[in-house]
Amino acid sequence: MNTDYDIIIVGGGPGGLTAGLYGARAELKTILLEKYLPGGQIAVTEEVEDYPGFEMISGAELASKMADHATKFGLEIKSEEVEEVYCRGDVRVVKTVERELTAKAVILATGGSPNKLNVPGEQQFTGKGVSYCAICDGAFFKGEVIAVVGGGDAAVEEGLFLTKFGSKVVLIHRRDELRAQKIIQTRAFNNSKMEFIWDTVVEEIQGDTKVKSLSLQNVKTGEKSSLDVGAVFIFVGFVPNSNLVREAIRKDQGGYIITDDTMQTSVPGIFAIGDVRAQLVRQITNAVGDGTTAAVAAEKHIERLHDKELTVK
Repeated sequence: MNTDYDIIIVGGGPGGLTAGLYGARAELKTILLEKYLPGGQIAVTEEVEDYPGFEMISGAELASKMADHATKFGLEIKSEEVEEVYCRGDVRVVKTVERELTAKAVILATGGSPNKLNVPGEQQFTGKGVSYCAICDGAFFKGEVIAVVGGGDAAVEEGLFLTKFGSKVVLIHRRDELRAQKIIQTRAFNNSKMEFIWDTVVEEIQGDTKVKSLSLQNVKTGEKSSLDVGAVFIFVGFVPNSNLVREAIRKDQGGYIITDDTMQTSVPGIFAIGDVRAQLVRQITNAVGDGTTAAVAAEKHIERLHDKELTVK
């Protein structure tokens, strides 16, 4: 079977880079395609403190170390946007904006995209005070009152980060308690610059040339209020980027790809790892473990294809 590559990896986060490392170490011709910079979400994360071996490291540095490590073993990394993945017999085809590539196995490490509130003013003020990335935009709002919407790990961690810039950070959550890990909650409650508004949703984002205020409603009492802010950062989950595969592929109700214990999807030769895959938590360590498993499983899949060819001949 003649293909451009043995393995094509779509997505350059920690899982994709780890899969690339293991694929290249196995002396398989492996390429990683990433629309942006290698590293995925961690590339725009200021501090990582839960990755074994590093008490504290910047996300950008960790991403750089991972990419350097993988490329030293021969991984090829290209900045290309993938449009579609599909099957041509036993060959797996990856169509990018620029070209079409073939491989014996494909590993999807495509992560997800942030959920929107879908309220008036959100789209209008995106980039003008509405943001989904604290490290990207936090510094633009020094001395401002900053709102954060959400109650999970991302919302609380990013809220803590934003206290470096804002005069105060007001976290707005639709429930009466946070969903974030307890250690993160403790840091937030102990931070004098963080305040909390419970049982409340944002109904509208208002402003002129930029965000000026939020219209709020208490979900229990129905009481409406207004909060003057200079920015609002939204962290209410994300949608997995799981729609690249042309063939019907098994997913859960949230759109996350379902895999077996080898990370293989319901389509043989296509594997899924990290945040795009259905699993309990979404952490760097999960993605790295997934990437290792998928690369080893892809190698075995390729061996079976080779054996099949020999049998046919």
